Amino acid sequence: MDIHRCRFVPFPASPINTIAFSHPLLSSKRPARLAIGRANGDIEIWNPLHGSWFQESIIHGGRDRSIDSLVWVTGDDEVLSNGSVIIGRSRLFSIGYTTAVTEWDLEQGRARKHASGQHGDIWCMAAQPAPAPGSAAAAAGQSQRLVAGTIDGSIVLYSIDDDDLQFQRVLVKTAKRNIKMVSIAFQSRQIAVVGCSDSAIRVYDLRRGELLRKMTLGKDLVGGAKDIIVWSVKCLKNGDIVSGDSTGQIVIWDGKTYTQAQRIQGHKSDVLSLATSADGSSIISGGMDRRTALYRTTPRDPSRWQRVWHRKYHDHDVKAMASFEGHGMSVVVTGGPDATPVVTPLRQAGVENHRTLSHLPHSIPLQSAAQGRLIVSWWDREVHIWKLHRPMKDLLEGEDVEQNIENNRKLLGRILIKGESNITSASISRDGTLLFVATASAIKAFHLTLGADADDDLKIRKIQVPSSMESSGSTLVQLSPNSQWLCWIQDGTKVLATRITHDSSNQQDPISLHSRPAKLARLRRDIPKHVRLGGLGGYDRRITHATFSPDSNTIATADLAGYIDTWVLQQQSDDNSTLQNGATATANDDDDASSESDSDDDNNDDTFPPGPRWTRSPKAALFPKLSHSPVVLSFSDAALGPALRQDEDGSNKDTTDKDKYILLAITASSRIYTFHALEGALTRWSRRNATWKLPDEIRATRDLIKGALWQGSRVWMYGTSFLFMLDIAIDYEDDEAAGAKSNGTGSSSNKASRKRKRGTDTGAGSKMESAQALAPQHLRIAGGSGGEWVDVEMADAEADSHNDDEDDDSSEEEDGELQKLRERQQQQQQQQQNAAKNKESSTSSEGTVAKRRNWWHTYKYRPILGVVPLSSTASEEETHDAVANGASRKKKENSGSAKAKQQTASTVPTLEVALVERPKWDVDTPTRYIED
Repeated sequence: MDIHRCRFVPFPASPINTIAFSHPLLSSKRPARLAIGRANGDIEIWNPLHGSWFQESIIHGGRDRSIDSLVWVTGDDEVLSNGSVIIGRSRLFSIGYTTAVTEWDLEQGRARKHASGQHGDIWCMAAQPAPAPGSAAAAAGQSQRLVAGTIDGSIVLYSIDDDDLQFQRVLVKTAKRNIKMVSIAFQSRQIAVVGCSDSAIRVYDLRRGELLRKMTLGKDLVGGAKDIIVWSVKCLKNGDIVSGDSTGQIVIWDGKTYTQAQRIQGHKSDVLSLATSADGSSIISGGMDRRTALYRTTPRDPSRWQRVWHRKYHDHDVKAMASFEGHGMSVVVTGGPDATPVVTPLRQAGVENHRTLSHLPHSIPLQSAAQGRLIVSWWDREVHIWKLHRPMKDLLEGEDVEQNIENNRKLLGRILIKGESNITSASISRDGTLLFVATASAIKAFHLTLGADADDDLKIRKIQVPSSMESSGSTLVQLSPNSQWLCWIQDGTKVLATRITHDSSNQQDPISLHSRPAKLARLRRDIPKHVRLGGLGGYDRRITHATFSPDSNTIATADLAGYIDTWVLQQQSDDNSTLQNGATATANDDDDASSESDSDDDNNDDTFPPGPRWTRSPKAALFPKLSHSPVVLSFSDAALGPALRQDEDGSNKDTTDKDKYILLAITASSRIYTFHALEGALTRWSRRNATWKLPDEIRATRDLIKGALWQGSRVWMYGTSFLFMLDIAIDYEDDEAAGAKSNGTGSSSNKASRKRKRGTDTGAGSKMESAQALAPQHLRIAGGSGGEWVDVEMADAEADSHNDDEDDDSSEEEDGELQKLRERQQQQQQQQQNAAKNKESSTSSEGTVAKRRNWWHTYKYRPILGVVPLSSTASEEETHDAVANGASRKKKENSGSAKAKQQTASTVPTLEVALVERPKWDVDTPTRYIED
């Protein structure tokens, strides 16, 4: 594989302004989510996933928008007559230094409601605690409210009763107009603690709007500002109050007398954020000095606090943080202007390492036009179009390689999308002539024309889009490989498709879209009512992936719940019998196969042009539910189905054309599944190769897989910090079983070693001893120039990389898991050498013998924004032959001794890709107020 290592594609990271957990304490019934608000208006929804930290979705913002505070509100549980419990509904609210409060619809990925009142800009907001079950407040029907502090010194109330959001009234208004309400927390249901900008903390009784106590901090230090700003306040479980201010001090206040109990100089500058443990035994603070500090009570006197340690995990201010505990997890997530979330252990602080999550989105803001060698990238409301003129092999032939690489790329054009909303998705045709861009409120289409001369500027012309389609908006848009169909996801759950007509005779409008899209009905899943109506509601049915098969005859989608839906393109007969019969067969396959809201009859509308129609795949209901949310959904680029269906004797029982493409699905738990798309069944490779059989390097990584590319039967998977290759035409065997066979001790293995364990960590990094031992190994591949070009087909690549690693690491101290890993690699290499000596010599049809690599990995590239293909030169027949040769190699036993079957030479299609890195140091961040 030839790799263009690209860092010229810009992707500015947006600062983190606020972090909020839906539940500080995780229970077995309530789904917990982490919401991160950014300065560009984006809201990221993360699933802790027992320490895997999966970014499920992004609600994109817009121009001049900012998310400065996020608040989750959870309703009361409801017990049904059958004994089942409807978990209280979780709702997400935000402010952005305006007078408005916004509620967000997580399922549709857009704002649900706005509310505003006659007051100044809101600077802080908190949710009133719900009344305790059985209390007088609960009996009186009192509910939660949102309490906000404003820039003009007011405390205002917002009602969220009856699933609504309305401004209620101004509760308190201070006499001095220059006082700003900066932070807010609740000591009890009716007592609110507010940090202000005039060196004071005010305690209010919300029942009467009465000021209970004003606690002053005095004057700032010598040479400082006149007033102290209380940037953050928190309340402990015992009622005590903790404040962090602009002097860098942490102040603990007695919750009964409202007097100062202790003052700690925790930071060199302003304390911007605070978090506490659920039991009130720990306090965490973050400040402008980039420090994250931990405080705990002294063993001799529980009423006295001391700073245990402090660390600098961030490159900028620590502006926001939130704690999360439950199910063995105990962490604090912090963030700031450096745009990078950091997960810090709380209960095991000082014992476990922190973990830095990627500042890059999990959804890839890149696509390529392989035939035109174009790369399209987007962020906010801008689209950039780049071109790489020459293949990497040609660049390495000259003397000045670096200059050749520098001159090889060119920015052809920029597109600024009109409107307020940021781009949610984009898709470009393979030849680079069609480009579709989607926002939450509109879909835009462009026709791209590039002259014969590489230096000519790109001509961009807007294509007229039907008004019903343009104004619908989309969370995901995908163009078919043959550029004849456009599929998009509306409101997060609806799948629509429309036909694209190409008419070269029409000079004014050579490309047009049909005005009435087809609605593709999804299967209705058997989800219990108490699950569907509670918690996050229908958020799990939000579609995150949509893909076309290479022949453009199949569409597959996957949602957060792990359900896969497929549709096929069928030719319509005169009486529509073909289409209707296909839909009827689908409905009869499963009791739950009826559509959720739309019928297949929507596709039979007379206004839709004659020709092929989309109908649900007859065996779509047979797809199993994935164990976790999908992170990758991709069709193979070539006809792999028949080769992967081979039986033990090498025969094929079914080689029909309908099953020639393989559907790859990778989950957030790093489980890899391959399906026969139209049969809804796992392939033979998936049935024979469980997760625990895959190489340890793939199973042990903590970063999730972001994307995948195909090279024949090879799957190239990548995440933020790694690039892996698996050959799905080859069966894998777990290391322990292989070692037992080679030693003559049998093939049984320890089942405990097969399971992928997160370990004993609490959701951040691993224990400090293991973290040092598991440092990533950089695998050097021969045949490159400065690491720019990788050719994994070279015969000596594995041996050279192994020797280079031994030389580079010979002076390092080795112990623990790293030593075991190296010993295992040496053992594997020795076994391969012995097998090579003992195997029978034979030649292929060309008279040569070649070894096929079954997997490969490297940690050389990081952080990876995305990898996109540029060209592929193999024909479908060549790919099929290569896969068949690889799948037919098996070991056979004769007279109690293993005898290796001869390996025939097999070729794989050449693949050229552009790998885009966006290092953290290359991202512009706001200017820091202090330097240390």
